[in-house]
Amino acid sequence: MIDTFTLVLLCVFAFSAGFVDAIAGGGGLIQTPAALVLLPQYPVATILGSMKLPAFTGTGLALWEYLNRVKIIWKEATIMCVTAFLAAFTGSELLTTVGNRFMKPIIFGVLILVAIYTYTKKDFGQQTATKISARRQRVYSLLISLVIGFYDGFIGPGAGSFMVLAFISLVGLDFLHASANAKMVNLSTNFGSLILFLLKGTIIWAIALPMAVCNGLGGIVGAKLAIHKGNRFIRIFFLIIISVTLIRFGYDIFFR
Repeated sequence: MIDTFTLVLLCVFAFSAGFVDAIAGGGGLIQTPAALVLLPQYPVATILGSMKLPAFTGTGLALWEYLNRVKIIWKEATIMCVTAFLAAFTGSELLTTVGNRFMKPIIFGVLILVAIYTYTKKDFGQQTATKISARRQRVYSLLISLVIGFYDGFIGPGAGSFMVLAFISLVGLDFLHASANAKMVNLSTNFGSLILFLLKGTIIWAIALPMAVCNGLGGIVGAKLAIHKGNRFIRIFFLIIISVTLIRFGYDIFFR
C-alpha cells in the first residue's frame, strides 16, 4: 500500500520527467531514480515496469503536440518505429544475459565530446540543413532507429537526447524537428518495453496510472513550451540534460 505523500511526490517527479523529456529527452533520469528511492519495498523489475506506462503516456502526448507543428512522412516514420521497437527488444534481451557496465565508460567519453561540441558550436541545430539528399536522410534515420533503439533497450539513460543529437548531426534537422522525430522513435521503444512488462504482470497500477496522468501533463506543457520558444531554448535545455546524464554515468563508473 502506498501512502498519499509518497504518491504525490512520485506524481511531481513524473510531471517533471514528462516536461523535461518533451523538450530534450532524459526524463528517465528523473522519474526512475525517484521511484527506486521512494519505493524500496518493491523489486527493481517491478518499479522499472511500472515506470514504463508514465514514460509511454508522456512521450505519446508530447509527440501529439509536436505533430501539430512538425510535418511527418508516415511511410518512413513507420519503418523507423518498427526498427526501433525490434532493436530495443533485442537490446533488452541481451541485457538479461550479458550486462552493460563495460559500455558505460565509453558512453561517458562520448557524452563529454557531445557536451563540448554542442556548447562551442552556437549554430548547432538552429536550422535544417539543405545539403543532405532525401535518400541519405532515409538511410541515416533508419540507422538512428536501429542503433539508438538497441541502446535504449540495452543501457537506457540519455537515449532520447542521443536521438535528438543524431537527427541533428546526421539527418540535418533543427532542434525542433529533431525533438519531434526523437519522440516518435522513443515512443516505439517505450511501447515495446511496456508490452513486455504487461505480459509479465509487473506493473503496479495504483502507482503507474496517476503517474501516467502527471507525466502526460508534463509532456504537453514541455512540448508547447519547446514549440513556442524554439530552437535556441531547446539547445540550452539539451545542454543541461547532457550535463545531468554525464553526472549520472560518472557516478555509475567512479562511485559504484
